[in-house]
Amino acid sequence: MRALFLLRNRFVWVPLVLFIVIAGWNAWVATHDHGIISVRVVDADGKPVAGATVHLWVFNFTTFVEKDSTTTAADGSFRFTGNPSHNIQLSADKADAGRSDRIPVRLYFASEDFVLAKPLRLERG
Repeated sequence: MRALFLLRNRFVWVPLVLFIVIAGWNAWVATHDHGIISVRVVDADGKPVAGATVHLWVFNFTTFVEKDSTTTAADGSFRFTGNPSHNIQLSADKADAGRSDRIPVRLYFASEDFVLAKPLRLERG
């Protein structure tokens, strides 16, 4: 009878549920913390842009500073590895195709793997 009472007690269930949630979150973070950021770069018509320079901006106390840059592949894709931050911005440019807006990205935790849903779009002007 006493064991049944303990199993129905909120002082047993609440810590148990908290433990399960925290353990699940930590397991998810451990499998998604490689710092990989990837997306594609397209032109104004939506075609992939090869050879565009993509910039990774990281929040540094009061402002964003450029931490890294890379060049897109033939299909317009690129990848940053080792991103240590959770508050970043991405932008792209190419001399003959234009430049994109800076896209802010807020990650749930530092070094989170992330794929931007919409491509960076280069616009002239």
